[in-house]
Amino acid sequence: MRALGVDLGSKRIGIAVSDRSGTIASPLTMVPRSGNRKLDHKRIAALVVEEEAEVVVVGLPLNMNGTVGPAATAAIAEAEALATVVGVPVQTFDERRTTVTADAVLIELRMKAPARRRVVDKVAAAVMLQSWLDRRSAAR
Repeated sequence: MRALGVDLGSKRIGIAVSDRSGTIASPLTMVPRSGNRKLDHKRIAALVVEEEAEVVVVGLPLNMNGTVGPAATAAIAEAEALATVVGVPVQTFDERRTTVTADAVLIELRMKAPARRRVVDKVAAAVMLQSWLDRRSAAR
Protein backbone atom coordinates (compact mmCIF):
# COMPACT_ATOMS: atom_id res chain seq x y z
CA MET A 1 0.00 0.00 0.00
CA ARG A 2 1.45 3.33 -1.04
CA ALA A 3 0.97 6.07 1.56
CA LEU A 4 1.44 9.82 1.50
CA GLY A 5 2.62 11.42 4.75
CA VAL A 6 1.62 15.00 5.51
CA ASP A 7 3.26 17.22 8.13
CA LEU A 8 1.02 20.28 8.49
CA GLY A 9 2.86 23.45 9.35
CA SER A 10 1.73 27.04 9.53
CA LYS A 11 4.08 28.12 6.70
CA ARG A 12 4.95 24.86 4.94
CA ILE A 13 3.42 21.41 4.51
CA GLY A 14 5.98 18.61 4.42
CA ILE A 15 5.13 15.68 2.18
CA ALA A 16 6.62 12.17 2.22
CA VAL A 17 5.72 9.03 0.33
CA SER A 18 6.19 5.34 0.92
CA ASP A 19 7.43 2.82 -1.56
CA ARG A 20 4.79 0.65 -3.25
CA SER A 21 5.22 -2.14 -0.71
CA GLY A 22 4.48 0.25 2.16
CA THR A 23 7.82 -0.48 3.82
CA ILE A 24 10.03 2.61 3.47
CA ALA A 25 9.11 6.29 3.68
CA SER A 26 11.05 8.96 1.80
CA PRO A 27 10.82 12.76 1.82
CA LEU A 28 9.00 13.95 -1.30
CA THR A 29 8.38 17.69 -1.36
CA MET A 30 7.30 20.74 0.56
CA VAL A 31 4.12 22.64 -0.24
CA PRO A 32 4.30 26.30 0.81
CA ARG A 33 1.13 27.50 2.53
CA SER A 34 -0.72 29.75 0.10
CA GLY A 35 -3.05 31.36 2.62
CA ASN A 36 -5.91 29.43 0.99
CA ARG A 37 -6.52 26.06 2.65
CA LYS A 38 -8.64 24.79 -0.27
CA LEU A 39 -5.83 25.51 -2.71
CA ASP A 40 -3.31 23.80 -0.42
CA HIS A 41 -5.57 20.75 -0.22
CA LYS A 42 -5.93 20.66 -4.01
CA ARG A 43 -2.12 20.57 -4.28
CA ILE A 44 -2.00 17.64 -1.85
CA ALA A 45 -4.81 15.90 -3.77
CA ALA A 46 -2.76 16.27 -6.97
CA LEU A 47 0.20 14.61 -5.22
CA VAL A 48 -2.07 11.76 -4.09
CA VAL A 49 -3.00 11.13 -7.72
CA GLU A 50 0.55 11.63 -9.04
CA GLU A 51 2.06 9.26 -6.46
CA GLU A 52 -0.85 6.79 -6.69
CA ALA A 53 -1.27 6.92 -2.91
CA GLU A 54 -3.94 4.74 -1.34
CA VAL A 55 -3.97 6.49 2.03
CA VAL A 56 -2.95 9.87 3.42
CA VAL A 57 -1.42 9.97 6.91
CA VAL A 58 -1.57 13.39 8.57
CA GLY A 59 0.72 14.11 11.50
CA LEU A 60 -1.12 14.71 14.76
CA PRO A 61 0.82 17.07 17.06
CA LEU A 62 -0.25 15.71 20.43
CA ASN A 63 1.02 17.32 23.62
CA MET A 64 4.07 15.61 25.11
CA ASN A 65 1.79 13.90 27.67
CA GLY A 66 -0.32 12.46 24.83
CA THR A 67 -3.30 14.76 25.25
CA VAL A 68 -5.03 16.64 22.46
CA GLY A 69 -4.31 20.36 22.59
CA PRO A 70 -5.11 23.25 20.25
CA ALA A 71 -2.55 22.23 17.60
CA ALA A 72 -3.88 18.65 17.48
CA THR A 73 -7.47 19.90 17.36
CA ALA A 74 -6.56 22.10 14.38
CA ALA A 75 -4.77 19.18 12.67
CA ILE A 76 -7.80 16.92 13.13
CA ALA A 77 -10.07 19.57 11.61
CA GLU A 78 -7.71 20.05 8.68
CA ALA A 79 -7.39 16.28 8.15
CA GLU A 80 -11.19 16.04 8.03
CA ALA A 81 -11.32 18.85 5.45
CA LEU A 82 -8.53 17.21 3.45
CA ALA A 83 -10.46 13.92 3.44
CA THR A 84 -13.24 15.57 1.43
CA VAL A 85 -10.78 16.40 -1.37
CA VAL A 86 -8.19 13.63 -1.75
CA GLY A 87 -10.39 10.67 -2.67
CA VAL A 88 -8.57 8.18 -0.42
CA PRO A 89 -8.80 7.48 3.32
CA VAL A 90 -7.13 10.02 5.59
CA GLN A 91 -5.74 8.97 8.97
CA THR A 92 -3.98 10.92 11.68
CA PHE A 93 -0.88 9.64 13.45
CA ASP A 94 1.16 10.87 16.40
CA GLU A 95 3.94 13.13 15.18
CA ARG A 96 5.50 14.14 18.50
CA ARG A 97 9.18 15.01 18.15
CA THR A 98 9.36 14.28 14.40
CA THR A 99 10.68 17.75 13.56
CA VAL A 100 13.24 17.47 16.37
CA THR A 101 14.32 14.06 15.05
CA ALA A 102 14.48 15.32 11.46
CA ASP A 103 16.51 18.37 12.46
CA ALA A 104 18.94 16.21 14.47
CA VAL A 105 19.50 13.95 11.46
CA LEU A 106 20.14 16.93 9.20
CA ILE A 107 22.56 18.45 11.72
CA GLU A 108 24.37 15.11 11.89
CA LEU A 109 24.71 15.32 8.11
CA ARG A 110 26.39 18.71 8.70
CA MET A 111 23.69 20.57 6.82
CA LYS A 112 23.76 24.31 7.48
CA ALA A 113 20.69 26.01 9.01
CA PRO A 114 19.35 27.66 5.80
CA ALA A 115 19.51 24.35 3.93
CA ARG A 116 17.91 22.50 6.87
CA ARG A 117 14.96 24.91 6.91
CA ARG A 118 14.28 24.11 3.25
CA VAL A 119 13.98 20.34 3.84
CA VAL A 120 13.12 19.73 7.50
CA ASP A 121 9.35 19.64 6.89
CA LYS A 122 9.49 16.87 4.30
CA VAL A 123 12.03 14.94 6.38
CA ALA A 124 9.73 15.26 9.42
CA ALA A 125 6.87 13.96 7.25
CA ALA A 126 9.04 10.97 6.33
CA VAL A 127 9.92 10.29 9.99
CA MET A 128 6.21 10.36 10.90
CA LEU A 129 5.21 8.22 7.93
CA GLN A 130 7.94 5.67 8.67
CA SER A 131 6.63 5.35 12.23
CA TRP A 132 3.12 4.78 10.85
CA LEU A 133 4.42 2.15 8.41
CA ASP A 134 6.37 0.38 11.16
CA ARG A 135 3.35 0.33 13.49
CA ARG A 136 1.15 -1.00 10.67
CA SER A 137 3.68 -3.71 9.85
CA ALA A 138 4.02 -4.77 13.51
CA ALA A 139 0.22 -5.01 13.83
CA ARG A 140 0.04 -7.57 11.00
